[in-house]
Amino acid sequence: MIRVLFVCLGNICRSPMAEAVFRDLVEKEGLKDQFIIDSAGLGGWHVGQGAHKGTREILKKYNISGEGLVARRMSQDDLDAFDYIIAMDDENIAGIEQLRKEHQQAQVAKLLDFVHDTDVSNVPDPYYTGNFEYVYELVTKGCQSLLEKIKQDHHL
Repeated sequence: MIRVLFVCLGNICRSPMAEAVFRDLVEKEGLKDQFIIDSAGLGGWHVGQGAHKGTREILKKYNISGEGLVARRMSQDDLDAFDYIIAMDDENIAGIEQLRKEHQQAQVAKLLDFVHDTDVSNVPDPYYTGNFEYVYELVTKGCQSLLEKIKQDHHL
């Protein structure tokens, strides 16, 4: 199994959007049985809550299931439990690295590190900007590129 965790600050906007988009892409490729896909937040403010209304609306607009998206906080154990931990921005990377213990093997990267045709390096937080459409566009590009990389890495 290939285990992918998407991480943002509160786990109600960007990372659950990425989880849903990536899951949708994986299912469309017929690879569902080869992946475990989840999301988490670095903060605990929204633990147990569903995705933000803006995230739910954008997923619905693009006919992507947001079922089962419930905020949780990232733990140190996630760095052992997942192969890929994909952050939304530089701040998330810093928070993940603070949790990392020596010898934890998860590959940590930003989602947009996998996109080569963009000048943007961070997925902005729509909780503050309200621009869920733009975030969806970035997340979709990132998830498509990430899936292509994983397929190459794992010969899928």
